[in-house]
Amino acid sequence: GKKSSEEALFGWIVSDFGLNDAIESGLVKTPRVVVRDDAVPDAKTYKSRLYHIYNDPDVKDDLNRRAQSEEPLPDLVLNAYYLLGYDWREAWKAWREAGLPTPPVMITVANRTETAARVKHAFDSKRIHIGELCDPERVLHIDSKVLDQAEEKEEPVAPLGMPDENGGDEDNEPVEQKLTKAEQAELLRQTVDTVGKAGQPGEKIQKVISVGMLSEGWDAKTVTHIMGLRAFSSQLLCEQVVGRGLRRTSYEVDPETGLFEAEYVNIFGVPFTFLPHEGGEDGPPPPPKPKTAVEPDPAKAEFAIRWPNVVRIERVFQPTLTLDWDKARSLELDAAQTAQVAELAPIVEGKPDVTKINRIELERLAREFRTQRIIFETARDVFDQMKHTWKGSREVLLAQLVSIVEQFMCSDRITVSPPLFYQDELRRRLIITLNMSRVVQHVWEAVRHENTERLSPVFDRDHPIRATGDMRTWYTGKPCERTKKSHINVCVYDSTWEASDAFALDDSGRVSAWVKNDHLGFEVLYVYRGVVGKYRPDFIVRLMNGDFLVLETKGQNTEKDRVKRRYLEEWTQAVSAHGGFGRWQAAVAEHPKETRDILISLDAK
Repeated sequence: GKKSSEEALFGWIVSDFGLNDAIESGLVKTPRVVVRDDAVPDAKTYKSRLYHIYNDPDVKDDLNRRAQSEEPLPDLVLNAYYLLGYDWREAWKAWREAGLPTPPVMITVANRTETAARVKHAFDSKRIHIGELCDPERVLHIDSKVLDQAEEKEEPVAPLGMPDENGGDEDNEPVEQKLTKAEQAELLRQTVDTVGKAGQPGEKIQKVISVGMLSEGWDAKTVTHIMGLRAFSSQLLCEQVVGRGLRRTSYEVDPETGLFEAEYVNIFGVPFTFLPHEGGEDGPPPPPKPKTAVEPDPAKAEFAIRWPNVVRIERVFQPTLTLDWDKARSLELDAAQTAQVAELAPIVEGKPDVTKINRIELERLAREFRTQRIIFETARDVFDQMKHTWKGSREVLLAQLVSIVEQFMCSDRITVSPPLFYQDELRRRLIITLNMSRVVQHVWEAVRHENTERLSPVFDRDHPIRATGDMRTWYTGKPCERTKKSHINVCVYDSTWEASDAFALDDSGRVSAWVKNDHLGFEVLYVYRGVVGKYRPDFIVRLMNGDFLVLETKGQNTEKDRVKRRYLEEWTQAVSAHGGFGRWQAAVAEHPKETRDILISLDAK
């Protein structure tokens, strides 16, 4: 056959010049990642919690839910935005002094549209107190949902925040140019494509919030800061996100050194590094361990179970709010869990260069926050979550909340540890400010539990009902056994206790069908010490009388366990009161032999 040289096959290849080479040679910006801060690091990796924010246990569940835009972001996310935002503000000042025509840009890459909307709301409503970064006309929110909304608007519409390029009439009065819905969507796309370009629609943008990733062709050169709020399962994905900020603003050579001047992009939340791929030993890889497929069994469709997919429980409140602080749980804020100083290091030769540390501090933040401001903003955030179902005057509601929050802030129900931070008023205010979401959720939880008159479930708009038949096939190497009364072909055991419960449910004449809550998506939201989490009970049981039982097997009875069960009780009450899904109950088996007794007691009711 015809001989082919490498040049003939790949004539378009100039050289093998990777991203690492481009960074080290200065052809692109140098990424700087968080290497440490003054808070306690992640217990598993010993890295700063700001290194991979999304993976933090206080963050992941909160960002993976259909939250409303006004719901506060997790404190670690706000903490990160304050640190990164303060550094961005210093860059913004330097760029203004240098007379640059466009501002530096911070981009956020979020995991879902709801998270992006929460970030947008936090900036638009100045929840993050960096005024220069919170101008709504300079914040660009782009995702499929925003584009769909732009395209669905009635014709004609006026472009928001965009002046008429044709000027005005003879008196030089501005003329508002009406755009069709398609033109409005196209203008939004043009704004995205021209970020950082003088004289273009995107020239004033300084904050971009996107879902997933901005396209490969996005060529903004003014990105100086990146916030990652999504999962990063591979280094390729990290490189793709970081790559959105690596284009240099200038390629002028420094006459003294003959090199490009160093340019940097500071990164939080993207676990970016250059690590060599792990190499194995010679020979074939070892065979995989045998796995069992876990899936719905069509032959057992009679045991299928359906349940409502509740995204939140709304409450109707009594007109006069009361709160017994003697009964309310206290809130302790740990200064050791809050980063007030972060250090970033550039990636050089594939590793962080700790000899070139860039330091960010938040000392000034406490001076900007007075106690009355903290009280009012906490009350405002609780108000935002209550106003949708409040039947009376909103002014009266806000006044009541301000009074309740003031009592809380002045009481011994909120403490800061260690004592040095509690005794120093400036440090105390700083820790409270950086844990504002935790404070808001704590007060909100106390208010709603003592003042609720009626519960109303809100269902997922896309999937209001879930069922065992919806479960996707997955594989496990854990012990498992075939079942009689479960729609799923096998029950996977995480403990001998679960094996005992599975036998009891299969063997009981009072049980019509049951399923282990594993990969089913049955979750109940709860708030513990101001942190939002997802509670996943062990079993769902359909009884012979048509009622449903949510069964938890737990040998422990911690305060956190009791809080979870209280939220589960609210869930069952709200769903039962709705009337469309039968009667639901919840129970806890604190001993392997207790499951049978629970079934007998329910049958007797």
